[in-house]
Amino acid sequence: MKFFQKEIRLQSFSRGFHLITSEVINAIPEINQIKLGQLQVFIKHTSASLTINENADPTVRTDFESHINVLIPENQSYYKHTFEGPDDMPAHIKASLLGTSVQIPITNGKLNLGIWQGIYLCEHRNRAQGRLLVLTAFGN
Repeated sequence: MKFFQKEIRLQSFSRGFHLITSEVINAIPEINQIKLGQLQVFIKHTSASLTINENADPTVRTDFESHINVLIPENQSYYKHTFEGPDDMPAHIKASLLGTSVQIPITNGKLNLGIWQGIYLCEHRNRAQGRLLVLTAFGN
């Protein structure tokens, strides 16, 4: 069994849903040494998340951002955690709902994503700095 792990810092992204598949693949070329395994991508933040979805049509990412803001709006009177701004508590809720990690199968040295799938960074803050990811690839 082979194990590879790297921590990377992504560039700062604006609020929204952003494809980061190529950044992940480029950061851990060791996956080409794995015939059968997994890649886990973990984000070390509580106000951003990761998910896998449509990688071709950018309107899907725009619709994600629009819809999640309807589901989890800012400036709700019942929010107590407001010191860091109106986008902070909603960002924590969004991150908890979407999750902090994704796992992707590795087959013959490549990520085994569906043809229309990509890894998204879901940035829920208005002014976030670059996000830290831990990439862990393992397998035979």
